Amino acid sequence: MDFEHSERARQCMAQVERFVIERIVPSEQTYLDQLVHSDDWRCWRIPPIIEQLKDEAKALGLWNLFLPDSEHGAGLDNRDYAPIAELTGRSFLAPEVFNCSAPDTGNAEVLVRYGSAEQKQRWLEPLLSGTIRSGFAMTEPAVASSDATNMRATCEIDGDQVVINGQKWWTSGAGDPRCAFLIFMGLTDPGAERHQRHSMVIVPIDARGVQIVRMLPVFGYLDEPHGHGEVVFDDVRVPRGNIIAGPGRGFEIAQGRLGPGRIHHCMRAIGAAERALQRLCERSVGRVAFGKPLANLGGNRDIIANCRMAIDQARLLTLKAAWMLDRYGVMRALTDVSAIKVVAPNVLQMVVDAAIQIHGGEGLADPELTRLAGMARALRIADGPDEVHRGMVARLELGKYF
Repeated sequence: MDFEHSERARQCMAQVERFVIERIVPSEQTYLDQLVHSDDWRCWRIPPIIEQLKDEAKALGLWNLFLPDSEHGAGLDNRDYAPIAELTGRSFLAPEVFNCSAPDTGNAEVLVRYGSAEQKQRWLEPLLSGTIRSGFAMTEPAVASSDATNMRATCEIDGDQVVINGQKWWTSGAGDPRCAFLIFMGLTDPGAERHQRHSMVIVPIDARGVQIVRMLPVFGYLDEPHGHGEVVFDDVRVPRGNIIAGPGRGFEIAQGRLGPGRIHHCMRAIGAAERALQRLCERSVGRVAFGKPLANLGGNRDIIANCRMAIDQARLLTLKAAWMLDRYGVMRALTDVSAIKVVAPNVLQMVVDAAIQIHGGEGLADPELTRLAGMARALRIADGPDEVHRGMVARLELGKYF
């Protein structure tokens, strides 16, 4: 097992780290000041600072680093991109600045691997240029979406068109003024084999019958200007050519999409945990109580040590998963990918909780720490809840004994 990164990756890591420290982190407050804070997502606007930073990053070649396809991206495999994803996790702005934020990354990977020439020209090229953004419409409120075969939304073929009906939510990015299309997953043939019933379809956000109902809050945060939308599709008609890879291939595409995406999520979570640990340590040495720095009180040194060890363990496990994906493909990496999806968000949640605790009452009001706490807790549900991934790990482990 080799975790050594290529020379190209090491160069990117150095450039990304410098850009995050020198340009992105110092711009976070400017971004927040420029945000339009409104419960009405239709009033949201993109802060000018983000486009300025994106232009700077693109000029440096720090763009689309997530794509292993060297024609469209930086040509880095999952193992090489993993530490870069961790660096982008140090700032909530960084993924977008490098055009490496979800759900665009997953949607771009889908179109690169499965899209037709027409789909790539119409949707992929502007997505990779950063001129548009996108959403992914899979989760439904009426069914347990942790089992995607429960899906009720439909995308039925009618001649040269696809007719789309259903209700989706947690459609991240749907509130972004630049969101141009959604990738919709729905039932096409209920009589087919269980994992060949569904299709993925490109749906323009402004198609007739697409209704964005609201943005869902996460612990009070609406995540403007991107949002997580509840979207109703009412007899939406799009050309049959908008089906990705052909009818019935939705689950196949989902497997290919989610493997690398979980590496990205987990490494960004580890980067966020590093930032939370930094906040914890700075507070522990800078705050005095009972005549001593907090670092020397109670079990705080044990807490800091446990956080350090947990982060490093999560990183190694995620790098192993990335290596397995690159070497053997998603089916051989299922245990590793499911394991990191449980471990990394839980580590982030533990470290952020410790950082909040050492800040006392101030921690409950700290915008950065509370945002990270919400992110950690949401990640334990997003892309499959912990229980589903633990179930997968257990099933594969027990399979060795039957």
